[in-house]
Amino acid sequence: MKKASLLILVIFGIGGPAFSQFQGETMYVAVKNAALKSSTGFFAKTVKILSLGDAVTVIRNTGKWMEVRSGASSTGWAASASLSAKRVTGSGYSAEVREIALAGKGFSREVEMEYRKNGLDYSAVDSMENLTIPGEELLKFINDGRLSKGE
Repeated sequence: MKKASLLILVIFGIGGPAFSQFQGETMYVAVKNAALKSSTGFFAKTVKILSLGDAVTVIRNTGKWMEVRSGASSTGWAASASLSAKRVTGSGYSAEVREIALAGKGFSREVEMEYRKNGLDYSAVDSMENLTIPGEELLKFINDGRLSKGE
């Protein structure tokens, strides 16, 4: 019994600070658009859309999700992966949007030109990246196909 209690204390002693390290800190949206959700989970109701560079205050961190406050009145959950301790903005950079998109794919302009010389065209990839599917439609697809919802 004492060993179990000690184990629980160690887990919370180590894990607690890891999950609360951002509590009260200001973080910034690091993606073009991030959904502020009513609860954790992809299909939770969207409370507000946050934009690249928006500041939020962390209330609680559960690992994959952070409960945050945006502005004076909006509180909700944002995916941890969409937040950064450093402010990321789209202005003030000399790179073009196309160059940033290529870098995100792991390409430089030179690498893309080399691929094009060999007859490869990435316009279909660009087209797919711009495709958005509403959450309700995706949920219907998952339910109709009797697929697992995951998180």
